Amino acid sequence: MVRVWGPPEGMTLEQIVEGSPAEDRIRVRIAAVGVNFFEGLLIQGRYQVRPELPFVPGAEGAGVVEACPTPGRIRRGQRVAFLADIGRGTYAEMADIPPTVVVPIPDLMPSEEGAGLLTTYLTAHIGLHRRAQLQRGETLLVHAGAGGVGSAAIQLGKAAGARVIATAGTDEKVAFCLSLGADAALNYRDQDFVAAVKEFTGGRGADVILDMVGGPYVEKNLRSLAVEGRLVQIAFLQGSKVTLDLAHLMMRRQTITGSTLRPRPVAEKAAIARNLRDKVWPLIEAGKVRPVIDRTFPLAEAAAAHRLMESSAHIGKILLRTS
Repeated sequence: MVRVWGPPEGMTLEQIVEGSPAEDRIRVRIAAVGVNFFEGLLIQGRYQVRPELPFVPGAEGAGVVEACPTPGRIRRGQRVAFLADIGRGTYAEMADIPPTVVVPIPDLMPSEEGAGLLTTYLTAHIGLHRRAQLQRGETLLVHAGAGGVGSAAIQLGKAAGARVIATAGTDEKVAFCLSLGADAALNYRDQDFVAAVKEFTGGRGADVILDMVGGPYVEKNLRSLAVEGRLVQIAFLQGSKVTLDLAHLMMRRQTITGSTLRPRPVAEKAAIARNLRDKVWPLIEAGKVRPVIDRTFPLAEAAAAHRLMESSAHIGKILLRTS
């Protein structure tokens, strides 16, 4: 529970007695929870949206349906992954979720992996396909390729038939990106990614760039883009305010677009989740896509999970286990 804005150590573990779920909610007994960078900002009161205090953090999870007041495509006892409302989160043993943002977990996937599925793959899928319209044979540059969204984007980009270049901050993470199928990967601390992209593409540049860094990366991204290239901004770890050379943008007919998942209405999230289930579940079943889990913490150690997230030392997804 978050009762005051501040660092993750200020969260408290509390016993809350819940009544029956509302008729428009499905109650899920949570097995595991995904930890996301933006939730650290939410806990500190620095995110774009501020829920009323006190609130339960957590944006996604996976578990077993405990109660389903209006059975339909989701039934009691079913293993599911789901998204949660901001402020009515998943850092808990139980959560009441709108049924439209609840999806069955593929049979071959453990529930714990399902907890790391929706936010990362939805974010990557929206960016690559809805915003950038990534096409087979194009070149995709993925920044922070060893993170949750980055690792999802590498896999989805390869599944779409793109050539994928990834950046990461250590040689270990570079090797990880290559193991996911990236055609090239580089340590941004040692190499200039603008020069590396130009070399890999024979001077042409990347057709699509998925970026969560922002700040000084934006101008470098534009210099890395091909003519008619598309830059998709999904976060801004190094700042949201930048200076651009619009002449370069215009001469090369480039596009800058953005996307975020959280503030969207439930109905829109539901449509995106259905699309993800239709497009990505077959890839999971075929073994082409799978969430990568770095480490799982007990729920009582949520602050430690956030500290690992802030350190950027992780590879893949960080989870909380509720039992």
